This record gives sequence, structure tokens and C-alpha cells, in this order.
Amino acid sequence: MEINQIVVHLEHGIGRYKGLVTIKNNGLEGEYFVIEYAGKTKLYVPVSSLNLITKYEYKTNKDVNLNKLGNENWSKNKKKIIKEIYDDAALLLDIYANRATQLGFSFILNKKEYDFFCKKFPYKLTIDQKKTIEDVVKDMQKQQPMDRLVCGDVGFGKTEVAMRACFLAVNNKKQVVILVPTTLLVQQHYDNFIIRFSYLNLEIKKLSRFCTKKEVRQVLSGIKSGQTNIVITTHQILFKNLKWFNLGLLIIDEEHRFGVSQKEKIKSLSLNIDILTLTATPIPRTLNMAIHGIRDLSIIATPPQKKIPVKTFIKKYDPKLIRKTILKEIKRGGQVYYLYNKVKSINRFSKTLSKLVPESKIKVAHGKMNKKELEKIMNDFRKHVFDVLICTTIIETGIDIPRANTMLVHQSDQFGLSQLHQLRGRIGRTNKQSYIWLLVEHYESINYNAKKRLESISLHQKLGSGFVLSKKDLEIRGIGKMLGKEQSGHIESIGSVLYKKILKKAISSIKKGEKFSLNKLFQLNTEIELCIPSLIPTKYIVNINHRISFYRKIAVSNNIETIKKIKNEMIKKFGKMPIFSKNLINIAKIRIYAKKLGIKKIYFNKEGGVIQFNEMNLINFKKLLQIINSEPNKWKIENSKKIKFFKKINNGNERVLWIKNFLNLLKRKKL
Repeated sequence: MEINQIVVHLEHGIGRYKGLVTIKNNGLEGEYFVIEYAGKTKLYVPVSSLNLITKYEYKTNKDVNLNKLGNENWSKNKKKIIKEIYDDAALLLDIYANRATQLGFSFILNKKEYDFFCKKFPYKLTIDQKKTIEDVVKDMQKQQPMDRLVCGDVGFGKTEVAMRACFLAVNNKKQVVILVPTTLLVQQHYDNFIIRFSYLNLEIKKLSRFCTKKEVRQVLSGIKSGQTNIVITTHQILFKNLKWFNLGLLIIDEEHRFGVSQKEKIKSLSLNIDILTLTATPIPRTLNMAIHGIRDLSIIATPPQKKIPVKTFIKKYDPKLIRKTILKEIKRGGQVYYLYNKVKSINRFSKTLSKLVPESKIKVAHGKMNKKELEKIMNDFRKHVFDVLICTTIIETGIDIPRANTMLVHQSDQFGLSQLHQLRGRIGRTNKQSYIWLLVEHYESINYNAKKRLESISLHQKLGSGFVLSKKDLEIRGIGKMLGKEQSGHIESIGSVLYKKILKKAISSIKKGEKFSLNKLFQLNTEIELCIPSLIPTKYIVNINHRISFYRKIAVSNNIETIKKIKNEMIKKFGKMPIFSKNLINIAKIRIYAKKLGIKKIYFNKEGGVIQFNEMNLINFKKLLQIINSEPNKWKIENSKKIKFFKKINNGNERVLWIKNFLNLLKRKKL
């Protein structure tokens, strides 16, 4: 975490992180997280309460208004937003629950015929592919309509998942529509499907702007009569006034490429049919729904054998670098994509590049070209008639040119994170090393979010990074409009990290059928003060961000096994744990025990202490009364939820043991 980074404290609002400080209180050292608020006022948060602090991910640090410490506005605004998020979560769940109650078609699996189809797949399935296919087949056999998101990097086998779902559908006499974002991808999928389903007596059709009016009429007629089994199409089909004979499965390839109006049309098409969405980088809203269990999610993270990660570089635009990069690829018998996303000046740039690299054969491709000309250029590039294709994002999705193993992206700061990852997926289709060069004019002057996107794409170069990058995209862009424009206001007010945290808790609460309660929704951690030094000494972990990371992990942990893993991780990385850090771990364990017993606070010094309860129905009350009655002079009941005890224990370790034993007695099972 960087100094001056914007953070959100659940109780006090938006402030600016100013570092960690060590403070001595009653002779005991402790580390505190410092937050500066409006008017330069500072809040010192004990590291045990880091669970109350989240990063503010919405705007740049300069654009955020800090809250006033002690002002009631934050508290009022927070309660209002939490209530509205809860209502939105309920509405979202209701929408998907209504879909779940719709009676769909229960597909019957003819195992013999299905296995024969599967054997035609020429490669060995990865573990994740196999699991995803099993999930999809199980979904399709249920009466409830399937709504599954399959997330997997380019070349990780999502198309095979789709093909097996298609087989199950057509084997049950149902029609399939496959929605893809580009005309080029329609052709590629069509070619692959024709080959794979060739032994079956099926009618597979394509529909795109490359089709003639006569071809379109024939496809629409086949859909209506039931003669056509599988249609591979762009969004064009959504706006045709047609009736399906027996539609059973909708497959959406790369949902993020479809616009708002197109998605509304998709919704009207898919009330009670099975839906399978394939993507390398799901849009933030879709990802958020999947993460929070509103939609079913399968992740294909295992790369195929011999696949090599694409090396990613961020570089200043430099003609010498461009010439050297293109010539290097041509010399090894490869081809180059040059991404230039401005149709108006693309031909002018083509002339510039031809002068820069006269040794290469260069062609241009973009979406506004004549369909026959575009088709010829792409076929020629596939056949290696020329070396360099200067193109727009028309090649972003699905195009497979095995010899193209270098890509240069002009003004890469203008592209979204998902787009950059999709573009990177166009190369590296073979076992040759591939390279993508993200070119920028002036890195220092590009905006905050663009820098974060470029940093993320360059940091996450491993195979299977798509899902990680989608989550980064979710952090950078925010969740966006989940139900309406007011959501953006909520995210701006409290930050996307806290927004997601609240939404997750709200969804969990609704699913469990629990009554809505602001206090329960964000129940604060049990407060434990045993008057012993508990911190991670700077000599033990020097790096301040590493210390904060471990403090946060300990603060948010809700089970003993997690605490044990954190302890082992610290020992493995930094060696034998000092006594102060052992105290920190022990206090964390006591906090978890106490929280399970409904305890709000434990204070225990050398003379005795106080135990305060949130609720008394979680403890063995009979046992508590026995303990109090056995030594009445050492106990005092203050009120229905607070007891005092008088116990002289000077040694800190002994205090830890005593309180653990006491808590253990309050529960029938051992803690």
C-alpha cells in the first residue's frame, strides 16, 4: 500500500493512508494504521482492526473528497447505501430465481452416441476442460434452464465445451444458436463446426453481413421450419422478426463485445432456454454475479500441453523498435499484426509503415471494408501471402492465424484491459515464442486507469491469466450499472471494494433467509485486549507492505485453520516467530473462539477484566453460573450482557491460557 492512497474505514469513511506508526500505550508497544481525513485530522487504527479498512477503487487519488472525522454524514450515507445495495441484491436474486423456477427442457444423454462424438476430438482434455464439460452436461439434464459462464483463456478449449453442448442439444432434436461478435469469427466457427459434425445429417448455417439477401431468407426459413439445426451468427439475428421451430440452447461467445440493446434482445430470446456464455475475460457485471453465486461459473485455467505464454512489453512508440521487431519476426518465417484502431487514417499509416519496413508485404483490414475484399485479405493472411496485417480490433475475437506470433498495439493506453488480453490471445497459438508490444506515445502523461491497465496486462503474463485480469478489470472499472445508473453513485460514495464486500454479504444473508440487519450485515470483530505486546516487529518483517498484508490476513480470518496457515507462512518466509508475533496469533485465535460464543469484548489485565456479550444464547449458561457461584468473590455480574472478574495473573502467556480455558468451558464442544 502506498502513502497517500485513498482508503475507506467502515465507521469513519474516506480518508488518506499515511503509514504505520508504533505507539507505546501503558508501557505496551503496538502498531497503528494512520488515516488522514479532511482538515488534516488523523485516525490511529489498531492493526487488529484492519478488517474495517478497504482500498478505495473508483477514481484517482486527486479526485476524491475526504470525509470529516466525527461528522455524521458518512454514517447516514453509509446506512442508506447499504440498505439500497441490499434491496438491489434482493431484486437481482429474484430475477435469477424467477429464471430458475422456469421449466426448461431436460436433455437426455445418449451415452453411446455422445461418447462416439467425443472421440472425434483429436486432443486430450485438460482437467479443467473435463470438469467444465461435466458441469455443462449436468446443467442441461436438469429441468431448470442452464445459465453457466465458462471463463478460460484463448486456446484453452472453450469451443470444445460448446461443441459438446451443441451435440447434446441437437441429439435431443433441439435447435442451437451461437452468437459471436464478428463476421470473421462466424466463418471460423462455421468451418470448425462443419468439420466436427460432418458425419451427422445436420444443417449448420451461418448468418452475417457477408451473406446475400437470398442466403439470409433461406436461413430464416430453415429456422422457422426446423430444418436448420445450428445457426452461427452475429447480433444481426437478434433484430430479425423470426420464430424458432424448437430452440433449446443459446451460446454466447464473448458477451463483453455485445452492446446494451443487443443484450436486452438476448434476454428476450432466452427466457426458458439453456444459456452457455464463453469468455476469456468476462465483463465486470457478469464476473461479479458469478463471483457472488448469482450465476454458475466454470473456470478453465489449465493450459494445453506445450503452450507457451506470450511475452508482453510496454514501450514508447519508436520507429526503430517497430522496424527491428517486424524484421525479426519475418526472418523466422512468421507474420505480424499491427493494431491501429483508427479507420480514417489507417491507409495513411500503412504507407508510413511500408516506407519504414520496405522489405515486408503489408495489407490493411478493418470492419468498414467491402465484405469480399475483407474476406480475401484474411484468407491471404492465413495462407501467408503477405507478412504484416495492419488492422483494427476486427481481429480481437477468435481469428486463428498460427504463423502470426508478433503483435504491435498502437496507442495501447486507449484499449480496455479485456481488449488487450483478447488481442494478446490472437498470437501464441503454436509452440513458438510470441511477443506483444504495447506502444504508447508518452507513458508519464497517460491517465491513472490506463497505467493500471497496462501494468496489469504486463504483470499477468502467465497462461490462464484471463480470470485474474477480469477481477483486476472489476477493480479498475468498478462493477458498473448492475441494475441502473444509481449503482455508479454508490460505488463512487464508498469505493468498489467496499461495495462488493457489502453486496456479497447482502446476497449471502438473503440466500440464508436471514432478516436484514445493518448491525448483523457488518458485525464488527470481537475486541480482545489482554494487555500484552502483540505486533510484527520491523526487525522480523522489514517491508511495511508485507507487515500490513499479514496484519490484514490475521484481522479478517474467521477460522483457526486459516490462522495456522498464516503462522506457518510467516515462519516459512521470515524464520522463527518472535514472542510479540506469537501473542498476535494467540489473540487472533481467542477472537475467533469468542466471536463464536457471541462475545463482543474481552479486556484482561494483571488484576482481572471484563467480558461483554452481544448475545447470551450461544454459551453454556449453566456452566457460566457454576463458575461464578464456585468463586462468588471473584465475579461480578454488571448487567445482562456484562460480567467482571478479578484474577491476578502477571504473566502474559498465563493470561492467554486462562482465557482460552475459560472460553472452552462455556461451550459443550471443545474449541
